[in-house]
Amino acid sequence: MPRKHPKKPPESTSGVSRRDFISSASLGTLGIVTARGAQAAATSAESPIVEAGERIPVRLSINGRAHRLLVEPRWSLAYVLREEIGLTGAKLGCGRGECGSCTVLMDDTPRYACMTLAVEAEGAEIATLEGLLVGEELGAVQQAFAEHDAFQCGYCTPGQVMAVEGLLRANADPSLDDIRLGVSGNLCRCGAYPNIFKAAKLAGEIKRGGNS
Repeated sequence: MPRKHPKKPPESTSGVSRRDFISSASLGTLGIVTARGAQAAATSAESPIVEAGERIPVRLSINGRAHRLLVEPRWSLAYVLREEIGLTGAKLGCGRGECGSCTVLMDDTPRYACMTLAVEAEGAEIATLEGLLVGEELGAVQQAFAEHDAFQCGYCTPGQVMAVEGLLRANADPSLDDIRLGVSGNLCRCGAYPNIFKAAKLAGEIKRGGNS
């Protein structure tokens, strides 16, 4: 019995054959790939690859003073502050944005320095614990923490102070709920929260009184 050959698919009645459709689709895909390749090449030309261990220049404004440094792109702001500049007020605790001991202010907003790359901080005004001093005198928040014994081991204290400072720069007269929310990203394993809240209240009063 003779073998039956499969019937050829009917040609499209829309004026475009199956073969034409596949050919045009292939050309379209090739065009997209070519365009993406050209775009990637242009991006590569604009942004040279930084080799591992290579440093790049960065300018950081910290406590009103400009610092020009060569940093590795992977370095955190906390590392640069402590190891390259020598400002050790920001403490390294968890290293993953959970404890808040490394809190600094960037443009008056509290930020975890361990989770911020130094290159990200370029162009921002950075304030650290050391920058809150008024000459040789304690700043308002530092003074209030001392007066209310708002610490025990003291390791979290720099971050707590910076969190309260950032809160008061945004809200000069915070409520207790505002204060709780303002320091909610900072952990005190000793449980000194009641005194921290009192210190924040007192710091606001000192600032509103114009003493700092």
